[in-house]
Amino acid sequence: MSQPRNSSDSSHCFVGDAPRIAVLGGGSWATALVKILLDNRVDVRWWMRNSETVQFIRKYHHNPRYLPAATIRMKSSAIGTDLDACLKGVTHVVVAVPSAFLKVALASLPREVFQDKIVISAVKGMIPDENLLIGQYFLRHFDLPDDRFLLIGGPCHAEEAAQEKLSYLTISGRDAARAELLAVALRNRYINVSVSEDTEGTEYAAIMKNIYAVAGGIANGLGYGDNFMAVLVSNAIIELKQFLMSIYPVRRDIKGSAYLGDLLVTAYSQYSRNRTFGTMIGKGYSVRSAQLEMNMVAEGYYAVRCIHEINRIKMCSLPIAETVYRILYEGNPPRDEFQKLSQRLH
Repeated sequence: MSQPRNSSDSSHCFVGDAPRIAVLGGGSWATALVKILLDNRVDVRWWMRNSETVQFIRKYHHNPRYLPAATIRMKSSAIGTDLDACLKGVTHVVVAVPSAFLKVALASLPREVFQDKIVISAVKGMIPDENLLIGQYFLRHFDLPDDRFLLIGGPCHAEEAAQEKLSYLTISGRDAARAELLAVALRNRYINVSVSEDTEGTEYAAIMKNIYAVAGGIANGLGYGDNFMAVLVSNAIIELKQFLMSIYPVRRDIKGSAYLGDLLVTAYSQYSRNRTFGTMIGKGYSVRSAQLEMNMVAEGYYAVRCIHEINRIKMCSLPIAETVYRILYEGNPPRDEFQKLSQRLH
């Protein structure tokens, strides 16, 4: 049975050489992960596309666009816009670029660039035009073996981690020793880390909880209350369990924090951009206007189309996910769709 297990050693005593980690991305989750790693005295390099943001962080030690209250003290040479320089000599690469932009961000890299590195996804999304998990994408485009891929899962919002509020992460990977090493690099007084071998399950769960958070936001925007939300989330975990068993049938405890916990925090939290996006849709915003006003990526928008296309083959019963798809991609009125959905929930 694939179950998360706590990695209890809280000291940063690495077996062999200490990891040298590159973090790719300039958003809130990348910023939070850089802060966590720096707090743990890990050797970190940080790549992002925006040169003005890089210069600001070098001078003021804050990301002006995301989590500006988080202090980021690192050498000026350790942060930059040169991706090749960032990757040179590192042992681990944390990818925190939104899934819709990942292919463009890595387009200049040679196929063999990750062969001597561990790649860690913090994306929580799928490659939209190929319907690929991030691990599948790195295998197909960079020949990265399964045992050199890890996943950082929740339940954890970047905002609370950056505020040093007690938070929980799940590291998933086929190679338990490599997952444990990353757990040591991330664990500290405000970050608790568990390790799981259910890589595909936790990755799909991290993707689908965004869809259900969009659904929760739509319900909120339409004026549905807590009673309906409780039923919606209860049915969502049933959908998620059915889908995971169809696509990757191993024994797992769906009530675990990497599954149910991640769903709950994303569906209910004020920090959830997917819930915020859904709320705007429920209040009458078009998809485009909601995206422009948020100025952040809601992964659930891209994920719902990917899951819809995958499920055309799997044929699972996913009434909530399909409702969100019809609203976002077919332009059906949210109120009409939720009235129909409400008759199918129990």
